[in-house]
Amino acid sequence: MSSKVKAGQLWGKNKEELSQQLEELKTELNQLRVQKIANGASAKTMRIHDVRKSIARVLTVINANQRAQLRLFYKNKKYLPLDLRPKLTRELRRRLTKHEATRTTERQRKRATHFPQRKFAVKA
Repeated sequence: MSSKVKAGQLWGKNKEELSQQLEELKTELNQLRVQKIANGASAKTMRIHDVRKSIARVLTVINANQRAQLRLFYKNKKYLPLDLRPKLTRELRRRLTKHEATRTTERQRKRATHFPQRKFAVKA
């Protein structure tokens, strides 16, 4: 069939074209595997590798397009799905938000107003 699939050519295609190409590649892979069992020509076994990688490229483009569409859908929503949120690190994900970190208790507020930090003039 065709030679290796180039990722650059895939980005311009729409969803239907990509799914059609994916089906073609999968049928070709099945045919190559059958031929490998039947006669075991070494040229065919090398082609299996290329077809598998081509399938991976097509799936990568399909998934990236899906994620881009989901990002547009959730752009101004209040909540984001977990897989669309920034990854960060475990520590940063668990850190208090800016609002949570600046909150004070009633007792702390009273203490701050009744006993403010004293300012001393230092004589040089």
